[in-house]
Amino acid sequence: MKRARLIYNPTSGREQVRKQLPFILERLENAGYETSAHATTGKDCAKRAAEKACQNKFDLIIAAGGDGTINEVVNGMAEMEVRPRLGIIPAGTTNDFARALHIPREVNEACEVLCNGRIQSVDIGKVETQYFINIAGGGTLTELTYEVPSRLKTMMGQVAYYVKGFEKLPRIKPSNVTIEYDGKWFEGEIMLFLVSNTNSVGGFEKLAPKAYLNDGLFDLLILKKTNLADVVRLVSAAMRGEHIKDESVIYVQASRIKVHSEQEMQLNLDGEYGGVLPGEFVNLHNHIEMIVPDKDLACFQRLY
Repeated sequence: MKRARLIYNPTSGREQVRKQLPFILERLENAGYETSAHATTGKDCAKRAAEKACQNKFDLIIAAGGDGTINEVVNGMAEMEVRPRLGIIPAGTTNDFARALHIPREVNEACEVLCNGRIQSVDIGKVETQYFINIAGGGTLTELTYEVPSRLKTMMGQVAYYVKGFEKLPRIKPSNVTIEYDGKWFEGEIMLFLVSNTNSVGGFEKLAPKAYLNDGLFDLLILKKTNLADVVRLVSAAMRGEHIKDESVIYVQASRIKVHSEQEMQLNLDGEYGGVLPGEFVNLHNHIEMIVPDKDLACFQRLY
């Protein structure tokens, strides 16, 4: 019998995973998995649990929670010699990564994907000693995801980010950076940069429209120095995927990216605080195997 380890955040998504834990375990048992569960208790708990699951040679690790929980699990798996397959039960506020994979938020439907989905290799990103699977970035606007209190996220959902965003808009300041990407250079003042692995970022599903999870490339988006009115206009354009045509935006693909900032710039990794720059972002091609819906997905490049 195959073995699965469920690593879940008991407070995510109005505690829906905790409340439906008996159903999840029974559904996985019926699918042929001897399943055990681990409830996280704080920072890096999911990372340590994932490391232990790899060491114990589980067949499947399931990250149940938000993007932060998935990030910790990926960080726990990334350097292990034996890496089980990864599955997801989305239970966070924005669920960017799960949205890119079209994994449903409903627990019973997410379990159907785990039990009847297909196996797909995916890229992950590495920056110095840390890993990310969906997005990395820097700049004032990228700090929103870890500045919104967890209680406010639970109460208001994704609206909490917009509330915090409007608070920060008047205080957005450019940073002077040097960005090298696959031998090319950008130097100048920027409002933010994003290193994306999927098209789903911060609730926007067209922010990196050319992104694939299995092509060995990041999608790099740089917003050059601009005024507040243009920032608001570009946010609106990003909802339609039209921002990449704007002269204030650089949108390219690269497998290796180096960023240096003259001012202190915090790093955001999958919505969590990742320290400060400088940093070098490296794409680890097809590093982890995942269980995804058994259908054609726009986030994967067809290799046939």
